[in-house]
Amino acid sequence: MKKNIVLIGMPGVGKSTVGVILAKILGYEFIDTDLLIQQSEGRLLREIIADSGVDGFIEIENKVNSNISVEKSVIATGGSVVYGEEAMRNLSESGIIVYLKLDYKKLRYRLGNIKNRGVVIRENQRLYDLYSERVPLYEKYADIVVDENHCGVEKTINKIIAQLAEYDDYFIKYTQTDAFVK
Repeated sequence: MKKNIVLIGMPGVGKSTVGVILAKILGYEFIDTDLLIQQSEGRLLREIIADSGVDGFIEIENKVNSNISVEKSVIATGGSVVYGEEAMRNLSESGIIVYLKLDYKKLRYRLGNIKNRGVVIRENQRLYDLYSERVPLYEKYADIVVDENHCGVEKTINKIIAQLAEYDDYFIKYTQTDAFVK
């Protein structure tokens, strides 16, 4: 059995919000890799991107995520984690990769000002181009795909738990808790 749950997807899909609640339900630890990166660098994400550029940030992100060694944790990753092969190998070996999928229009509405969020986007790249570039990578690495369209946080979590139970019998017991609403 893989011991971690790793959430991947575009910025704004709710990886951190969903991850905290999912960790509580499962009795797991919660790790936000964006915070790990900020702690390791002593700077905010947007400062790292401004100082090191997109490629430099991706290299730092890959290094930090390649060295995560935990068990029974829900790990919320940054949206650009899928650019790091070593990071994705490490996360895949220790966890079930859950892709939180959201249509572009809904994502655009949720995101607002992407510069303040520390989104890894190239100088002349549009959000739609970034979305189109990343979706195939998310799908490539995903063990489970959770469609978040028409879902609030609770419904998204219920979908994750239901699909985890289908993926691994260990999680069946969580579909029978009060937290799980069909």
